[in-house]
Amino acid sequence: GFFARQEREDGGIIIYFIIILYMFMAISIVCDDYFLPSLEIISESLGLSQDVAGATFMAAGSSAPELVTAFLGVFVTKGDIGVSTILGSAIYNLLGICAACGLLSSVVSRLSCWPLFRDSLAYIISAAAVLAMIYDSRIYWYEAAALLLIYGLYILVLCFDIKINQYIMKKFSPCCTCFAKVMEENMEQQLLFGWKEECEPLIRRQSRTDSGIFHDESDYSQLSISLHGLDEISEATDPPSVFTIPEADLKRILWVLSLPITTLLYLTTPNCRRQIWKNWFMVTFFMSAVWISAFTYILVWMVTIVGDTLAIPETVMGLTLLAAGTSIPDTVASVLVARKGKGDMAMSNIVGSNVFDMLCLGVPWFIKTAFVDTSAPVEVNSSGLTYTAISLICSIIFIFLAVHLNRWKLDKKLGVICLIVYLTFATLSILYELGIIGNNPVKVCGG
Repeated sequence: GFFARQEREDGGIIIYFIIILYMFMAISIVCDDYFLPSLEIISESLGLSQDVAGATFMAAGSSAPELVTAFLGVFVTKGDIGVSTILGSAIYNLLGICAACGLLSSVVSRLSCWPLFRDSLAYIISAAAVLAMIYDSRIYWYEAAALLLIYGLYILVLCFDIKINQYIMKKFSPCCTCFAKVMEENMEQQLLFGWKEECEPLIRRQSRTDSGIFHDESDYSQLSISLHGLDEISEATDPPSVFTIPEADLKRILWVLSLPITTLLYLTTPNCRRQIWKNWFMVTFFMSAVWISAFTYILVWMVTIVGDTLAIPETVMGLTLLAAGTSIPDTVASVLVARKGKGDMAMSNIVGSNVFDMLCLGVPWFIKTAFVDTSAPVEVNSSGLTYTAISLICSIIFIFLAVHLNRWKLDKKLGVICLIVYLTFATLSILYELGIIGNNPVKVCGG
């Protein structure tokens, strides 16, 4: 880590804090300038609604660091780092990112009932599957294949999302009466898509009429409100060059500081917002995921060294800084789309990322047990399984109920509630891990 421990304690740790902040900025630039624009074009090309796009491509791209971590845990460190990272950060992904979206966005987004219910159910099923498979601390090839099959079924549900949505709403309409009234009011006021702009908070109106990959023009295309409809980009003009110097002093300072990152991205990643590179959007998406993984790796590395220098217990680091560090791409991407009023996309990314994280564990496990070492299962650590299971299930139930009681709005009130619950959970977990509440041995980072 560049400096010896004594040098870090004498002031060298400041360098690590600067690198951490710089990596935050780098991830933000990748998401805002490359990752999200490529996601918009993908959604437009496939006819995806914003919640389906958030649960699939956005979740996969922003969760690239967790997938890399899972491969490292299986093939390099040969430990359970992938499992602990993914399960350990699941609570932050739900409560912490939801709090960030509510508190850091000035737009009040109206949420839809079906996408959150669909993704929450998929989350509970995937969490139960992973926890059941690691119960005996061994993963066999057929268990890994089952995880991949579950994710395949989840994608299949997303493909026929609109038809399933319509069927569910017809069958269970009495349970969704209050929400149906809200949706009727929204659709009466929105025409195609609308804004509410007066003295009250800005509310982006949205519809579920275009959900699904397979569109039926005669039924619902006239009310289509997919991602490209919500945030249209002018076809005629390209965005300004990244090397254009801003006029405002503060923006000029930030431009100079970010110039190494913007130059690196400019040379390695095609900007699909520009007409010349628009058809290269899949390359942009892939390269964005690569750079997100690289910057997140450096970020977590620096955070780990800071934890070692400050003698923060390893379990406390895992529950707080490392959990947040590996989920920074999800946080940045979700906050950016929430600020544009795309609440369904933000929530689907929050929950869909957890579904992807857990089920993507099946990829390295299946490769290892089916092709690399067929004679032995993958060994994982299943300690604390009951506590983890209860935490995961309670967190998703809480999110669903909180959104319902908040009248299906993603706003600052929901953000405050999620923040308080997350801080309470983190505090109790830290006290337990430190042995203040329970009887647990304490490990220090690097020790």
